[in-house]
Amino acid sequence: MTDPASASVALGAPGQPVEVEKPDDGGQPVGTPRRRRRRLRLWIPLGVIAAYVVAGVIGPILARYDPIATSVTDRLLPPGSRLSDGSLALLGTDQVGRDLLPQIMQGARVSILVGAATLLLAGLVGAAIGIICGYLGGIVDAILMRLADIQLAFPSILLAVFVAAVLGSSVTNVVLTLSITTWPIFARVARAQTLATRSRDFANAARTLGAGAWHVVRHCVLPAVVSPLLVIATVQLGFVIVAEASLSFLSLGIPPGTPSWGTTIANGRDYLASAWWIATIPGLVLAVFVVCVGVLGDELRDRSDPNLATR
Repeated sequence: MTDPASASVALGAPGQPVEVEKPDDGGQPVGTPRRRRRRLRLWIPLGVIAAYVVAGVIGPILARYDPIATSVTDRLLPPGSRLSDGSLALLGTDQVGRDLLPQIMQGARVSILVGAATLLLAGLVGAAIGIICGYLGGIVDAILMRLADIQLAFPSILLAVFVAAVLGSSVTNVVLTLSITTWPIFARVARAQTLATRSRDFANAARTLGAGAWHVVRHCVLPAVVSPLLVIATVQLGFVIVAEASLSFLSLGIPPGTPSWGTTIANGRDYLASAWWIATIPGLVLAVFVVCVGVLGDELRDRSDPNLATR
């Protein structure tokens, strides 16, 4: 059979071989529609999430939000209305005359901070427990994993409601509540990756050369655990933010004086017929963010899995 490279040379002009476009990991040329779609699935969610982060960081500085401010003349104004002071309410006002846009931007800051803090705490605790269980095994593994199984058997939102009702309403308690309901997922992933890594040839070689358990864990196990945990954290971010909004909707999460997407949606549930924008716009903002986080997490998972990346 004729070699493809030689065939490309034969098709070109004498002395000017035709270059063959190098395929990507999926066996298709770099410029194919499939490659472009994969890039869009990565960069569009990243761009939307970055816009949310910028709005959460800079927005509250540009548009101040006063939780105790009221204006009877400006209450229940639709999006695009002029306020009594001459400013423009792009997203309308709520039942006490507060502009919705500063509330949503402040809520983005609170939700993203709560989500990041929860994943950091739950990820560190879950990864530590998972690595210890996977590396040591024995009675420690049996007890901690059965505890994780018992917790996973309960619906996470019901467990979060119960813990939040016991701890009380505050940002710190919300982070602790969601961390308690999330750590078993990280522990399970870290344990599975540790079990797969500790018996690999490079880990056995390190132990043969006299390396201690901490050296093997730090140089062999941790590098293999970090990548799956980052993917899991990206996927779980959307669930954590939805859980925080659910707790705030039930008045069990963020305190009433601190704006949150869930609190704003709860404030507008009695005005769906007359002022739909109070609950609908924050709900759409929350939905777009969660969908983008989910799409980004799926794409990162596909890129990190060699079996999925080649399809």
